[in-house]
This record gives sequence, C-alpha cells and structure tokens, in this order.
Amino acid sequence: MAEPFRRKSPEEILESIATMARGRLTIILGAVRGVGKTYRLLTDGLQMQKRGLDVVIGVLGEADLEQMGELAAALPRMPTIEWQGEDGPRHDLDVAAILSRDPEVVLVDGLAHRNAPGAPRPDRLSDIKELLAHKISVITTVNIYELAGVKEIADKVLKGTTVQVTEFVPEDTLALADEVKLLDVTPDAILARLAEGSLDAKAMAKKGAKQLYRRHNLAVLRELSLRIMAGEVNETLDEYRDQLGLIGPSGAAERILVTAQYHANGSILIRRGQQVANRLGAELLIVCFRKEGVELTAEEAAFRRAIARLAEKVGGAFEELVLERHQSVSQAIVSYAMRHKVTRIVMGQSNRSRWHEIAYGSICNQILRKTRSIDVFLVADRMKRDGERVLPARRKQPMRPPDPYRRLTTDEMKRRVMKMQRGRLKVYIGAAPGVGKTYAMLREGNVLKRKGIDVVIGLLETHGRKETLEQVGELALIPRKKLAYRNVWLEEMDTDAIIARNPEVVLVDELAHTNVPDSPFEKRYQDVERLLAAGISVITTVNVQHLESLNDSVEQITGVRVRETVPDHMLQHADEVELIDIAPEALRQRMREGNVYAPEKVEQALGQFFKKVNLIALRELALREVADDVDERLEAWERRGALRGAWQKQEAIFVCVNLRPDSERLIRHGFRIAYRLKAEWYVAYVQEKPSLSEAEKRLLERIKQITERLGGQFEQYVAPSRRRAVVVLAHAVNEKRATQVIIGHSARTRLAEICKGSVVERLLRLVRHVDVLVVADRPADMGQSDKRIR
Repeated sequence: MAEPFRRKSPEEILESIATMARGRLTIILGAVRGVGKTYRLLTDGLQMQKRGLDVVIGVLGEADLEQMGELAAALPRMPTIEWQGEDGPRHDLDVAAILSRDPEVVLVDGLAHRNAPGAPRPDRLSDIKELLAHKISVITTVNIYELAGVKEIADKVLKGTTVQVTEFVPEDTLALADEVKLLDVTPDAILARLAEGSLDAKAMAKKGAKQLYRRHNLAVLRELSLRIMAGEVNETLDEYRDQLGLIGPSGAAERILVTAQYHANGSILIRRGQQVANRLGAELLIVCFRKEGVELTAEEAAFRRAIARLAEKVGGAFEELVLERHQSVSQAIVSYAMRHKVTRIVMGQSNRSRWHEIAYGSICNQILRKTRSIDVFLVADRMKRDGERVLPARRKQPMRPPDPYRRLTTDEMKRRVMKMQRGRLKVYIGAAPGVGKTYAMLREGNVLKRKGIDVVIGLLETHGRKETLEQVGELALIPRKKLAYRNVWLEEMDTDAIIARNPEVVLVDELAHTNVPDSPFEKRYQDVERLLAAGISVITTVNVQHLESLNDSVEQITGVRVRETVPDHMLQHADEVELIDIAPEALRQRMREGNVYAPEKVEQALGQFFKKVNLIALRELALREVADDVDERLEAWERRGALRGAWQKQEAIFVCVNLRPDSERLIRHGFRIAYRLKAEWYVAYVQEKPSLSEAEKRLLERIKQITERLGGQFEQYVAPSRRRAVVVLAHAVNEKRATQVIIGHSARTRLAEICKGSVVERLLRLVRHVDVLVVADRPADMGQSDKRIR
C-alpha cells in the first residue's frame, strides 16, 4: 500500500496537475454498428444537460441524425467541416468552433474517423485530445473491430467473412479513457433491428455487411468485446489492488501456472494447462526450474527448446527460473504463484511410492502444505499406459443427424409442442445494484408496447429512484398480493393474477428475491418458471453476485456471503442474456447523488460492498460470465465457432465431499468446471460411521439439494471405517469412469497427518491414473465479514 506520509515527487505532482487540467474522456464501446452507441451517446448527453451541464453535439453521422432527430434536436449542434470522400460527403470536427464556444461536454460520434487530407490533425482521436487539453470533456463511440490489432483477431474467428473497415484507432485507446462503457446487445436484438430497417441502409449496402450480420458472427464479435473489456478491467483491478497492498488472486479472473520439467511429459502438462486456460478464459503462465550452476544435458536442452516453441504456439508466457541454493522446488513454485496472482497450479502426479514419499517427500504434497489459497491441478501420467495422449476422456458415440423422414414419437412431439408454447426469457444482468438493469427493462417494455405487444409490469422495485420511475411510462402494473406473516402484511408478486391477465410479456424485477414464507414458491425465479410454462414471456433482472455457482467468488471479492441466489440454469436456459455495464466510479457517483440507495445508507454502502476495488472485480466477473454464456451459445449453434475452441472429448467430474461447511464450495466448483467442459458430474459422500447426528443429517440434506439444484448426481456410499473410506471413493471413481476428481485440502494438522495419515495424500496415490483438482481453502486476503446481503 502506498505510504500516505511519503512526499510526492515533482513528476508525480506534475502528473496530478496535468490530470486535473484536462477534460474527461468517456468511450462507448460496441461490438458492431446497430447496438445503440449513438442513442446512448445522446441520452447520456441529455441526462448531463438536465443536471445543468453545458453539452453540445460535435458531430453525428447523417443516418443517425435522420433516425434520432428528435433526441438530437434537444441539444445544441456545432458546425462541422464537410469534405468529399470516396463514399460521399464526410464531416470533420470543427475544433476551432468548439474551442470558441467552450462547452463543458462535447458528444462526438465515430472515434475511428480519419480527417480530410491536409487537415490540422490527421484523425478524430487527435481532435479529441486537443479538446481534452483545453479542459473540454468528450463522450465518443467506437466499435470493437476499429481497435488496431482486434480486426485481425476478428477475421480469424468470424465465419465466411472479414470485417470491412479501413479506419482504426491505436490499440491502447481504451486505456486513455477515464471511463469505458460497453454497450452489450444480443444478436437477436440486432437482427430484429435489421429486420425493422433501423440500421443505416448505406452502411448495410457495403461489401461484406450482410455476411457480418449473421447470427454467428454477431455472437463472436459480442464475445470478443466482452473479453477484451474484461481484460482492460482486469489490468485496472490489478493496479488498484497493488495500490491497496492486497495480495493473491482477486477472485474475478483465473490465471493458470503450468510447472514442468525438461522431460517428455512437459508437453502433456502444457497442453492440458492450455485446455484448462481456454475453457476458463484464463491467462497461461509456463515455468521450468533448473538448479543453479548445473548445465542441462543434451536431452534436457532439446526438451527446453520444444517446450519454448510449444508455449509460444499455445499463447503461454514461458520463463526458465534458476533455483537458488538451499531453495526447494516447492517453495520456488509457491513463491512464483503468489507473486503472479496465480489461481491454479498445473503439475504432474507424483510417481513415488508411499515409503519413498515418507522418506524423501513429494513436491506435490509439499505444495499442498505450503499453500491453501491456490488450486492445485494434478495431471495423471498416462504415457506408460496410453502414450502421449493429451486429454483423458470417454468418447461418446458420434451423434448422427436426425432423419427428416422419421416419424416423431409421442414424447418427442410433446416436448416440441411444450417448447413452442413456452414463453421467452430475457435476463438483464449487472455487476451490482444501481447499474441500470431495471431502467433498461422498463425501456424495452415501452419499446415493445409501442410495437403493439401486450406488456405489463408484474413486479417493480424502484427503491425510490426517480429516473427509474419515469421509465414506467404507460405500462400497466399488476397489483401485488398481500400476505400476512408474523402479524405483518407483506407484498409479493401476484403470479395467479398475471396468468389470469395473460399478457404476452411481463416485466419481473429482482429474480433472486426470496418470497414470504408459506408462499406457493420459495423463490421468485420459481414464479418466473411458472409464468414461462404458462406461455408468458418474461423480462427480468439479476446481479452477478446472485448466481449460485459464483457465491464463493463473490465472497472472496467482497468478504460478504450473498444469501439470495438463483441456480445457474436460469441464465443457461434464457433465450437472451444482456449485460448492463457501468464504470465503478460512475456507479459510486450515482450513489452519492442519491440515485441508488437512500441518503442515510450511502456512506456505509460506499465503505463496504460498494468499495471501488469490489466494484472493479465484480464488473470483471460479470463481463467474463456473460462472455462465457455467449461462448456456450455459440457452441450450441456450431461447435467449432467458439472463441475458446471446441471441446471434442467428454469428461466425467467426481466431487468428493464430507460433512464440513466447505463442501458446498466444492460442489459449486465442480459444477462450474463440469458446465464448461460439457461433462457429467457426480458428488460423492462416504458415510464412515453407523449413524449421523441431526446437524449432520441437515448438512447432508443441504448438500443433496444444492447438487440437484445445480444439475449434478448425488451418490452416497458406506465404509466400515474412516481408513476404508478412501478405498471406497477410489473404487467409485473407477466405477463412474471419472476423468477428473475434485477434493478439498486436508483438514488435519501436519502432526495429525504424520500420526494418522492424510486422506488427500492416500486418495492421490490411489487415483494416479485420473486428473485431480485440489481446491483452495478460503484465500488469506479474503474479507472476513459475516454480513449477508440480498
């Protein structure tokens, strides 16, 4: 943490003065034309104008002026410099006129625009820098493929087309901005706008435009936007955590470390690490250690060259580190992992016998004892049995395409009819309360109503926000039903009344809400499922903190255990998931202005859950979660089209739990891995004593419930003694043909392990033919708050 009493250097003082003396730059980022960047530009400008700021329009595209003339008419427009380009009239910013007018904020569309030949500055970005230098703030727009370097990535992953664009901004442009807002829109919404003729006809007539606006390509560009934005946020998060002196991983992103020797199995470990990193959207680090003063043999040197080439091929960062004298390999690995905020170490299984491990130790066991805050992934050594096959897995029989002439069975017909009758579900997701989810939901409801669709509000929570209430417009509100609970009348959504009203679409706020006890359903998401089954489409809102499988990550980030959760399948089964993104400082400012919580709660919230470091991490978590959701949908449409690559082989995940409180964390961990690997997964408990206490029975029932809620299969076994429990588990792993075992760290002290042995170490010896993930305990820098939030 920076020392508050240290005197600032002259350079630091000058830098602070320069920052104070310049305008503020906000960039609205979109995946493609038509996501609504210009609309957001104008609406943000109008909101600022309402707050008394002097806002002007610097430049808008001709098509945007035609479509949004009413919005634009409410703001003063500056003259532009018109010139004739190859594709017709073009307009440069009239910087001199803007400087003469000296507004507080200028709205500038099309950041990547190049100016006329001979203009004072070559491009629009240079014009904007000039305005910023004169203390004029700028809000501007850009598409993801207009960032230099991103177009090449887009061209590689797009199917059957290339992005036709000739104007770019430098790769570091987003880093120049004080705030970047990602405007996330689903492919379905963009295609609907295209069908309505809402997109620029001139732009759509250009070569390659129709191919670019295929559903697959729109999804790829959307995922690319989300992941690049997540990377930008991650860099900000790392810098901010360093300033605060926080160590270890943040909990928002994964960073994989492969540690290998110059040996034949090095390539297997790197390939396995690459596959894990790809599926988790993680950064890949590769490290090899060698002893100080010891020259490599010719064979080791050859393996070193091969590993360096492979690391470059798979996109990993390779380092060779020299072990200092008297430094153990395990200590070097743990130190490196902690310095680089690694979340998972990938290494090979030990080949030593039990007596050899007792006499000489095992690097794997030493690492497990030295750190409990990092996952350790042990890759099975299959070279002796299977040769150099990279990924262990059971192959499923290849799926044959359905025969179009085959008559459907009664059950198949029933399922198809039910799917056709089921309502459509759209979820607006955000990083935290107050980002604008309810506002967006109401705005979409009004748009649908203007199109003649029957839309009603089933449940709305404005929390006293005036701007949210203004968005209700002409939407009808279904009255809530009143329920008596402990001599108090409480209100809940009236699901029966909504079904009786039978609208086409119902808006339902706060999906994760827990209903009043004795309600027909415990959770609001269950009411939503009933509405969908009744053929009513639902648009709803949820925060990323409420996803069941992210419960532990959110606690690691914030120190707060969220008590209201929704199962992940609500997002997975949704027809559309759309992220509402906002910069952390902008959200904190909204709170100070009283637009999120009541004034008396603001300072407490800003100092706890809404701390800037928490909001940055939650924002990254939300970006990555939606990016993963987009990728899963891409794979469902076309397996080979996803950015993370196809997962060709089928895995089976086996989660080992006991009756300890951290078992739920292991189950959530197992679910997230299984979901990303498209794997079957099991949760296994071995009862090693004749009977359980009432508390143990309740915990066992809760473990069963969370397993089933997340879609796993619960298995219960019986062992005659604690020592035999490990053997029973190993037998079950083989019986299920598991390819990956997930276990927690040993709960025993080092002394108890020496006297009685370690369950984890015994299990590792019995399942060396299977990959094993030892899940980290609660990280050392995680907050210790016992608070529960809704």
